[in-house]
Amino acid sequence: MTAPLPAPVAALLAATNSGDLSGFLDSFAVDGVVDDWGREFRGRTAINGWSDDEFIGKHVTLDVTSATPAGASVIVIATVGGDGFNGPSTFTFTLDGEKVARMEIRA
Repeated sequence: MTAPLPAPVAALLAATNSGDLSGFLDSFAVDGVVDDWGREFRGRTAINGWSDDEFIGKHVTLDVTSATPAGASVIVIATVGGDGFNGPSTFTFTLDGEKVARMEIRA
């Protein structure tokens, strides 16, 4: 099932695909978390460092193949491209109002 993406998730994906680090960071709540296979990065400074090394800094692109609502979250399956990992991944986005509270990355 592909559902419409909530605005904060759509903004995060657009920022990612355009290499917009500020837009990517602005998509998160103040105490937002990236959980990359169990490694957690909390807050803008930590997420920025992670992204420089593994996300925006690796020119990641995300081609969404499905989006499924799951309570307060949305599960997005996307094909990852860029200069690092390439292939399908599952992203679970948990929202806090108009911001992403948590982005969890798994296979």
